[in-house]
Amino acid sequence: MGASEEKVRMSSVLTIRGGIPLTGKVTVRGAKNLVPKAMVAALLGNEPSRLRNVPEIQDVDIVTSLLQLHGVAVERDATTGDLTLDPTNAKTARVADIDAHAGDSRIPILLCGPLIHSIGEAFIPDLGGCRIGDRPIDYHLDVLRQFGAVVDKRPGGISISAPRGLRGAKITLPYPSVGATEQVLLTATRAEGVTELKGAAIEPEIMDLVAVLQKMGAIIAVLNDRTIRIEGVPELGGYTHRALSDRNEAASWASAALATHGDIFVEGASQRDMMTFLNVYRKLGGGLSIEDEGIRFFHPGGKLSPLVLETDVHPGFMTDWQQPLVVALTQAEGVSIVHETVYENRFGFTEALGRMGATIQLHRECLGSVPCRFGQRNFLHSAVISGATPLHGADFDVPDLRGGFSHLIAALAADGVSRATGVGVIRRGYEYFTEKLGALGADFDLEEGQ
Repeated sequence: MGASEEKVRMSSVLTIRGGIPLTGKVTVRGAKNLVPKAMVAALLGNEPSRLRNVPEIQDVDIVTSLLQLHGVAVERDATTGDLTLDPTNAKTARVADIDAHAGDSRIPILLCGPLIHSIGEAFIPDLGGCRIGDRPIDYHLDVLRQFGAVVDKRPGGISISAPRGLRGAKITLPYPSVGATEQVLLTATRAEGVTELKGAAIEPEIMDLVAVLQKMGAIIAVLNDRTIRIEGVPELGGYTHRALSDRNEAASWASAALATHGDIFVEGASQRDMMTFLNVYRKLGGGLSIEDEGIRFFHPGGKLSPLVLETDVHPGFMTDWQQPLVVALTQAEGVSIVHETVYENRFGFTEALGRMGATIQLHRECLGSVPCRFGQRNFLHSAVISGATPLHGADFDVPDLRGGFSHLIAALAADGVSRATGVGVIRRGYEYFTEKLGALGADFDLEEGQ
């Protein structure tokens, strides 16, 4: 049975009766890892911007509130869902209001550069985020300091200003952090002089943000060896842009199809942005049919094959794909090994899978071809998965966005009943996920939160 997304906001308990193959069609829209950043980019312009293919997810709501607090007019077209963002009346916001609207989101850190360019200062509250690793904001603050920003720690957050303006810099990241790369791009476009960034992330969402900024008038060159060169300009205009589709949501539905012996056509899924995932999916034994409008993912029957897999930055196997795929790997015949090299604590979600009947051992050693930065730091960042193991229903609390959706996949594949609490976290990145589950034939109920 389906339910409205508004009810999900009010409810904290989802009861799932598993064992039913998910079949049908779902649509994925703009990427969670691009849309909020493109919205922030609108602050850099001197005229309105229009963003298309925008999903209705919590992260979009949070950025909308933060921009409105800073005087940006944000309007959603009731017919198309497109956003119009007008920054011409940008202003300073009250610290208490920023803190109240940011919640546990880490997005406010990306407003710093644009706000300094626009109104001369920025304040970010103490940041939260998914419990999947340290994810420090040190990279961001170091980047801003290199541009000439002054960072002051204050009660409840950090105040950032640039009395002498922001100036281009030569920056080398110790790790190709997506967030730090976004920070450089959003700050450097209007900084005086030239910025050269080495060790940059080059994910498709980063390239789409570069496209947004170029439409606004930025001069950005993506060079070889993870180097990006930005020539600062004194002002930027607006943009009209259609966000690339969410490859992470598409991969999640693909794993759900495999784990439940289902057949799902994911409208909007892009082969170009998912090639590494598609290769792994095929090696595992998943069925694929790639079309212009999307990709059909299905279980073709027979046994699934175990894998040895390492996550990595793009163009490697994305860390956000790992958790949903682990659920499918519990149904593969034999031993699979997954080495997580991006977030040190991303296997925390496997505890609930163990209670559902999965056989998963976690190790501190790097069980991969190349030792990673977590190997000598006592983190459980490698997993050995033995299958195939029947899954049975269990109660669990949603730990984070991808881990939470992975738990739902396991519950949908399991025999019996599962109860999930804290499901509101999933709305951060999965648009109308309960309605999509209902359309695919899942059997579930929503209950009022306790």
